Amino acid sequence: MKILMVTAEYAPLAKTGGLADAVAGLADALARRGHDVRTVMPSYGRPLPPGYSPSRRARAGTTEYVLVQRDDGGPPLYLLESDEIGRDGRVYAGDDTDGARFWALNRAALDVACAPDWRPEILHCHDWHASLVPALLPATALAGTPTVLTLHNAGYQGAFARAALPADAHAALAPLEDAESRARDYVVFLALGIPRATAVTTVSPTYAREIRTPELGMGLDALLRARGDDFVGILNGVDYALWSPESDPFLPARYARSDRSGKRRVKLELCAELGLVDHAPLVGAVTRLVEQKGIDLLVGALPELLERTRARFVILGSGEPQLEATLAALAESHRERLAFRSGYDEALAHRIIAGSDLLVVPSRYEPCGLTQLYAMRYGTIPVVRKTGGLADTVAHFDPATGQGTGSVFEHADVQGLVWGLTTALGWYEDQGIWQQITSNALRADFSWTRQSGEYETLYRRLLDTRSGVSST
Repeated sequence: MKILMVTAEYAPLAKTGGLADAVAGLADALARRGHDVRTVMPSYGRPLPPGYSPSRRARAGTTEYVLVQRDDGGPPLYLLESDEIGRDGRVYAGDDTDGARFWALNRAALDVACAPDWRPEILHCHDWHASLVPALLPATALAGTPTVLTLHNAGYQGAFARAALPADAHAALAPLEDAESRARDYVVFLALGIPRATAVTTVSPTYAREIRTPELGMGLDALLRARGDDFVGILNGVDYALWSPESDPFLPARYARSDRSGKRRVKLELCAELGLVDHAPLVGAVTRLVEQKGIDLLVGALPELLERTRARFVILGSGEPQLEATLAALAESHRERLAFRSGYDEALAHRIIAGSDLLVVPSRYEPCGLTQLYAMRYGTIPVVRKTGGLADTVAHFDPATGQGTGSVFEHADVQGLVWGLTTALGWYEDQGIWQQITSNALRADFSWTRQSGEYETLYRRLLDTRSGVSST
């Protein structure tokens, strides 16, 4: 199949979170299954990373792009060269100007898709940034081509003031809105794409159920319920070529399930780097510092955890200024117990996930989550709240049966998190139990090799339906 991905992020070219890893991992896995997969995204004016080379420059309609090839033979990309989207290196401006920028992405992606030299059979659009493609497609030469819209996080919907959108966006979007929507002074990109995509997916089965409800649907629940069986949850995968302790280039030592001695060295060097005592359990967190991720719960729990346990903590992330300031102050007053690093550092993220004994993910809601999947691959035990993809991927450990891969707590409050962490720290103190649970985690398989098959099945069903062939 010829599959075109449309996205704002793609690792390692442009990454602010898990979206970049998910799109790149899925594209690679589908290519390995024999499909002709390409991706269109903005260049943002960034230089190409090592391993990527420009092949040719071209124009499709009014859109200029560079066809980029991967040195390892992986799926190619179309990088949009656009003043409208921006060339200053930023993926997001973080204000209403993003409405015009990503309107331009949708329009330009369709220009590339309709170019005569290569036309896709499936358009797979990721998140709100690309969600207008299904709405605009009927007016193009590719009308009738099946579209898949994947919601990586329904909390981010692309809501922008109408005044911030250019005239051509107003002209194209007005006929797509009902009277109630037109009366508002803002446009919601996702709300226009969800009803018009051939199929809508999200990134875990539990999250698909959750966002059909008013409690977690963020105002989209009615639209999603209306899609019926054309809305499904497909769990994200992990690219183990990038996240695996046997081959990780960011680690000072490598290790495997059969010989985990290298993990101890990673922890020792990480603790030395952070100024932490290394003879105690180390709890890591690699996350955005926002309410969704439950980091305020961790901040609230830290005083009790520092008093009641001997654990050390390392937190890497950025986000809400108040959370950053509070974590910085706690780290300053507990220098040998708590390290906080603001921002995102890819190499440090790998070392934290590999060197920690436990990784905490206390999300209020979580579409899929990737860090808990990375953690298990490194023999690091996840402590997660029972929601979304966290509930689908981590089974609470039962010492009586020896089954389970982590600690799962139910309630999004400080005491729930304290229970989840202290329970796991109790397992750590019994080396027989700890060896069992880490062995379970290391055996877990959430590779894209497995998960991509569900997308392949969905694509084939859409193509069969279009051609009138029964998929049963």
